[in-house]
Amino acid sequence: MKRDYSPVLPGEGDTDYARYMRTDTLLDLQRRPDEMIHRDELLFQVVHQSTELWLKLAVAELTEATVRIDDGQLGQAELLLNRAALGIRLVTEQLEMFRYLTPADFQALQPALGNGSGAESPGWKQAQAASRKLGQAFTRLLAERGIDLLKLYCADPADPVYRLAEAMVEWDERISLWRVRHYKIAIRIGSHGPLGTPGSPATMLAKLIDHRFFPELWEVRTNLPKSGDPSHSGMS
Repeated sequence: MKRDYSPVLPGEGDTDYARYMRTDTLLDLQRRPDEMIHRDELLFQVVHQSTELWLKLAVAELTEATVRIDDGQLGQAELLLNRAALGIRLVTEQLEMFRYLTPADFQALQPALGNGSGAESPGWKQAQAASRKLGQAFTRLLAERGIDLLKLYCADPADPVYRLAEAMVEWDERISLWRVRHYKIAIRIGSHGPLGTPGSPATMLAKLIDHRFFPELWEVRTNLPKSGDPSHSGMS
């Protein structure tokens, strides 16, 4: 007998795939050809809209990781952070599409953007807030367990707290690499004005490159005792 593939899920769409993925709504979120002033608006919107989706997922993972840290489930928190970091890696890689956007093309489509700026991204703002809460949870963990970061980094890398710290560093680094790539792309297509101009988006982006959510984790690396130092054992 022929299998019945008729949709069983509620919602709009001719198939369950369309209903579950809400493809009718999703694919209607981009400007229609008759609304566009330049064909590369589609490229621009797809990259940025998909970025918002990946950020939404990353924030969900960070939020859950924070809960797991407070519950003492450090292994689960580490895995969630790894997933979040991979999401940012994918966000960074899709910026490669802008290699095909020339400065002249961007200037032509820019009026369609109004005064919009990536700094207004809700996903980015939520990622910042989630990162702060994650850092606070990690600080509480260290305090509750009486852990000194320097001694932690001189001890066993297999320690769950050590591995969690490294997952946080990975997240921080992926964010930084995203910023660097974003900055370079913005300069390449001339989308943010001259570098060095006070208050210009390019200057603001450049300043963000060195920002770190967890500076204490980076700082401890520069303070590790040298080999042969009696304190290098990491034993308390």
